[in-house]
Amino acid sequence: MALKHAVLAALLDEELSGYQLAKSFGLGVANFWHAQPQQLYAELTRLEGDGLIAGREVVQDTRPNKRLFEVTAAGLAELERFTASAAKPSFIRDDLFVKVQAADHVDTDGLIGQLADRAAFAEGKIELFERLLRTMRGERDEEEFLRHGERVGPYLTCLRGLAFEEGNRDWCARAITVLRERKAAREQR
Repeated sequence: MALKHAVLAALLDEELSGYQLAKSFGLGVANFWHAQPQQLYAELTRLEGDGLIAGREVVQDTRPNKRLFEVTAAGLAELERFTASAAKPSFIRDDLFVKVQAADHVDTDGLIGQLADRAAFAEGKIELFERLLRTMRGERDEEEFLRHGERVGPYLTCLRGLAFEEGNRDWCARAITVLRERKAAREQR
């Protein structure tokens, strides 16, 4: 997957400025695709040059003018092509896992601290995803929303982000417990 597909998907519902796109990435898309704001601005320029999005300038009285972008028919066709192609499996690439791999040969106090930090980060993301899910479904319960909600794609990706962060939090908590118990056992010898 290229960044272009993530940007096109983020622009499906409404016109967004580069700033709004970066904010949208931080809240939703970032759970499956990470990009820096400068990467997003560069991608918007490329996509517009390729005719996959169209931009228009909005004149503002009290602020600098801004450009809003929307997906074109060619952009939608590109998303159709992309969604029809086979998805590649994802792989974990995480430096914290490398550190845990070495846990039997290093002092684990710092590692336990890093795991605790990661668990706290995951807990914050869990709270964010839960708020986003409640906002998306409004007064409906989840099953009702999943059957009849207008835009189920963002909801489903948010559910995956939630499950991912719950898994991270739970794994960190277990790893911390194991490392602490093993350290205590070594110290008693």
